Amino acid sequence: MPKHVFVTGGVASGLGKGLTASSLGRLLKMRGLRVTMQKLDPYINVDPGTMNPFEHGEVFVTDDGGETDLDLGHYERFIDEPLTRASNATTGSIYQSVLAAERRGDYLGRTVQVIPHVTDEIKRRIHRLVNDDVDVVITEVGGTVGDIEILPFLEAIRQFRNEVGRDNVCYVHVTLVPFIGPSGEQKSKPTQHSVTELRSRGIQPDVIVCRSDEPLSDSLKRKISNQCDVDNRAVINAVDVKNIYELPLIFHEEGLDSVICEVLRVDAPIDLSHWRQLVARIEASVSPVRIGLIGKYVDLHDAYLSVIESLKHAGFHHGAQIEVIWIQAEDVEGLLADEAMGSLDGIVIPGGFGPRGIEGKIRAAEFARENHVPCLGLCLGMQVMTVEFARNVVGLKDANSTEFNAATPHPVIDLMNDQREVTEKGGTMRLGAYYAVLTPGTKVASAYGEPVISERHRHRYEFNSNYRARIEEAGLLCSGTSPDKRLVEFVELENHPFWVGTQAHPEFKSRPDRPHPLFRELIGAALKYRTTRLAQLPIEVVDAPSKSVAR
Repeated sequence: MPKHVFVTGGVASGLGKGLTASSLGRLLKMRGLRVTMQKLDPYINVDPGTMNPFEHGEVFVTDDGGETDLDLGHYERFIDEPLTRASNATTGSIYQSVLAAERRGDYLGRTVQVIPHVTDEIKRRIHRLVNDDVDVVITEVGGTVGDIEILPFLEAIRQFRNEVGRDNVCYVHVTLVPFIGPSGEQKSKPTQHSVTELRSRGIQPDVIVCRSDEPLSDSLKRKISNQCDVDNRAVINAVDVKNIYELPLIFHEEGLDSVICEVLRVDAPIDLSHWRQLVARIEASVSPVRIGLIGKYVDLHDAYLSVIESLKHAGFHHGAQIEVIWIQAEDVEGLLADEAMGSLDGIVIPGGFGPRGIEGKIRAAEFARENHVPCLGLCLGMQVMTVEFARNVVGLKDANSTEFNAATPHPVIDLMNDQREVTEKGGTMRLGAYYAVLTPGTKVASAYGEPVISERHRHRYEFNSNYRARIEEAGLLCSGTSPDKRLVEFVELENHPFWVGTQAHPEFKSRPDRPHPLFRELIGAALKYRTTRLAQLPIEVVDAPSKSVAR
């Protein structure tokens, strides 16, 4: 029978339950166990697909077209396993299933209640991840213990242990141990209160993971152990780290995976060599490179989480330290904007929706094209690169996307045919993995090293193939198409170090030890461009390496 680990959180949100769960998943995988992961989210939205990025951060897309929580990105990057839409369940989707069952008459007229019907549906969502290829299922419960929204989830996982056997379930609780400046002390009381709240719901944690700014003393660990009724070895300290990929090693040193294996009665040796090599490579990545991210949600960095991690992965490969320069798309106009972009070594134009900041993104694409700055456009980024080229090179004045100007005389980007009758917003875009055939001899084909590739998508608008011939004649090559040749999936400028756009979201498939090819090539080109850029500057104005790194 598969083993189950449930990760809950207390005291405050944003403590890193997702990273804790991801790190544990990696540690168990390094013990030879087959791991899958899941996020239970307490909000009533059916999925995050219609939520504002300022509310939720990025929407992570799975191969099967699930619009999911950003924590699934962490899961995939750490355990290096593709997940599915089944790995994210929200209160909204759970109630939707329960109400659909009631409408079908599945409950035979019985009164539908939170217990047992909602809790049973939650348990069903956990069970459906179980198959013959899985040894351990790690489930993160979103929200914070004490929130009314997560009570059904807590009741479900409490029942779960009784149903599958105590040796098959482990509860991990992530809390905060704050440092109080005036007293000069770390305080365990919030952790004690959080565990008390969890126990009031019938769950005794087996492991407590304590977030802190500074290491916990042995005496404080003993206090938490005594007050919360857990083994002293099961009080795990998660100190702040400079890069998240250190966490599995730190947790192993603290004994997290060993304690959990004891609780679950699993005997599996661990091999940390590969991950140690990765962390060593990260620590050796010191060559500075400045990448401008031109977006409309730059005030919330989590809106571009996978893009930033993909840049970091590419940096690890090249031994480069990525400094992300966050640039509000609406600010990219005029001479001052050009001067600011002049200090960049590369540019990323990420995906998004809506007209705000579009002209700024178009100007960024133009600047990169004219000044030979390496540039990668993602989804909407490819679309604005196409618009820019059509306007300024092909000569199609007022070319645009019909998303932003329905009356444009030159709709070089247009609504996909199969989207024209769609009225509901949630889960109705072109979503998930699609194949593309790459044109031999192109930068894109060289980067991938394969003639046919698969990438994940999330969009409604596409390159208008009615303009393809005119655009290609002017020098913008359509370097990858759908297998039926109907959809343009990649574009690139022939006489440019790296000016590449993709309709896909390649950031979802990058891994710390295996960077995505497009990001890898972008950073490679950016490093070369930086050498040339700095060589042309007066010595006194050469920008010094920044000590800051991308969040």
